[in-house]
Amino acid sequence: AWRGQLILMAARAGLFATSPKGQNSRPIPPFQTGHPAMKPRHLLPFAILLPLLQVPSANAEKLPPIWGYGVKTCANFLAAADGRDAGDELQDLEYLRYQDWLTGFVTGLNLAMGKDVLVGADIDSALRRIQAYCRGHEQEDVFMASMDLIRMLGRLR
Repeated sequence: AWRGQLILMAARAGLFATSPKGQNSRPIPPFQTGHPAMKPRHLLPFAILLPLLQVPSANAEKLPPIWGYGVKTCANFLAAADGRDAGDELQDLEYLRYQDWLTGFVTGLNLAMGKDVLVGADIDSALRRIQAYCRGHEQEDVFMASMDLIRMLGRLR
């Protein structure tokens, strides 16, 4: 509704001039000589209104982006955890990256919420719980597994 009002205001300011009556009613292109929008006093309202007329993207109401190992699937996390348990050094390093991501994620939530979202549990215990969740949800991402844990602990709703 407010965009319609802005367009109406722009039309009243002469930004969308049409041909004289009796001729075709389509808009006159602004580049045509003598067009009223070519006058500097008509350009200022257009310059102010243009950013407001932009249509927000369909993604505007989605969650903010999630970066790092939180976007990896549970299947990837399980491969790292299983490889670590089997003594694979590369998978151990990969597992540590998940641990680092979770540590940063939980720390950020603790600071934002002003409380311990793991309710006294340590990161290793949290990772074991996430691993158990992932066994039944391999296509979910680690972020969702982490949020499931935090919700289970009753601190975020």
